[in-house]
Amino acid sequence: MSKPVMILATNGFEQSELEQPVKRLNDAGFKTLVVSPEEGEIRGWDGGDWGNTVKVDRALSDAQAADYAALVLPGGQINPDILRMEDKAVQLVRDFCEAGKPVAAICHGPWLLAEADVIDGKRVTSWPSIRTDLANAGAEVEDAEVVTDGNLITSRNPTDIPAFCDALISALNDAARMDDAA
Repeated sequence: MSKPVMILATNGFEQSELEQPVKRLNDAGFKTLVVSPEEGEIRGWDGGDWGNTVKVDRALSDAQAADYAALVLPGGQINPDILRMEDKAVQLVRDFCEAGKPVAAICHGPWLLAEADVIDGKRVTSWPSIRTDLANAGAEVEDAEVVTDGNLITSRNPTDIPAFCDALISALNDAARMDDAA
């Protein structure tokens, strides 16, 4: 697959929910790029305190959905709460969804799906504290380690990362097969 996977994040991302999907995607042969409104590096949140930093590959202002195969929205409480106030981030989520590209959100990451108004009538899951927000946005909320509805892939928490990554890699492989057949 020639197009990379966008990891959209800012300071306060849940460290495991960014680092583990990046590793799994890279190990499966997919290139990942971290996109952020911040420049240089962003810092994760890990176990109740600040964690590792990761390099920002591209500025949010320069990112377009057309340049990527899929979108990953890590959670953590801080990260998606900041990003949902960024008009460009919300528009990117809409653009990925309108293009039918895989959009994978974990933990608090689905807050961005609600903000982008792309979950009305869709099945999703998330961290328990935001499930009412998702239901109020019209989603059918389930309590499962991974829920896939069309191009949307959602999971609840870090313990769900293996199933989350498996579903995303499967969606990317399916998309690649469809591109090859076209």
